[in-house]
Amino acid sequence: MWQQYLYQIQQGDVKALARSISLVENEVPGYELLLQSLPSSQQPVIGITGPPGAGKSTLVDALIDTLTKEGKKLGVLCIDPSSPFNLGALLGDRIRMSDWYNNPNVFIRSLATRGSLGGLHPKIIEITDLLKAAPVDYVIIETVGIGQSEIEIAGLADITVVVVVPEAGDEIQTMKAGLMEIADIFVVNKADRPDADLFVSNLTSMLAPAFHTKKTPIPVIKTVAASKQGIEALYNAILNQIAHPILNEKRSWLLAEKAYYLISQKRMAGVDKNDLKKKIAAAGADFNLYQFTQAY
Repeated sequence: MWQQYLYQIQQGDVKALARSISLVENEVPGYELLLQSLPSSQQPVIGITGPPGAGKSTLVDALIDTLTKEGKKLGVLCIDPSSPFNLGALLGDRIRMSDWYNNPNVFIRSLATRGSLGGLHPKIIEITDLLKAAPVDYVIIETVGIGQSEIEIAGLADITVVVVVPEAGDEIQTMKAGLMEIADIFVVNKADRPDADLFVSNLTSMLAPAFHTKKTPIPVIKTVAASKQGIEALYNAILNQIAHPILNEKRSWLLAEKAYYLISQKRMAGVDKNDLKKKIAAAGADFNLYQFTQAY
């Protein structure tokens, strides 16, 4: 069965791809066999992240428009905030990207964070690799843009695009340590707003120390995603990053990050929080946290 699913995915069968993603999400017994049969693939993964309200979904919509006009096939994953009650996605991206759902060159899947504190789907690595097995040229992942997701996307994407707006000065100061390390491209969206040029100048100055670490300047691209301004410049910046030799060095690090995450998940699979609470309650006053955790 799993080999049949893989064959259909490689042939561009979107129903088989959607079904396979659901099987992996729900951990249907045997889904690991499908993942283990996936071939190695080099399609670039583009991560789009940044604070809420920066216009990430609109930017992704404009980027899809530019890429499809270039004849590219795309797999797009949109990570939506999930309900604290049923862990379902709000699916806001389905509204902003509704033009592409019937396009044969674009596969879009909205995913809930399902309570993941980092703002990414718990099976995001596996689902991304399923998409890479399909005949797509690029995989685009848009994160929720909360908590640690700005940082976690760096362990998943070949190219990390951080989207900010001109009013984000104080926010950049707060997040800049992590952002400087993970951003391959900065996008200042809604650049038609007042003081956008001043913000870009200040951001460029803040990025100057990162030049010594990355050995190459971090591009700062001005866009107005709602009117598709600057999207061509963003696409060219992404192409330049993909062609850069440093990307090959990053791939080994990316694979190590993914391997560590998957191994951690596997090791924790048999650990149940309710079971831990019962054992801790039974231990009473003599409970020692470090002796207890050593058993695991």
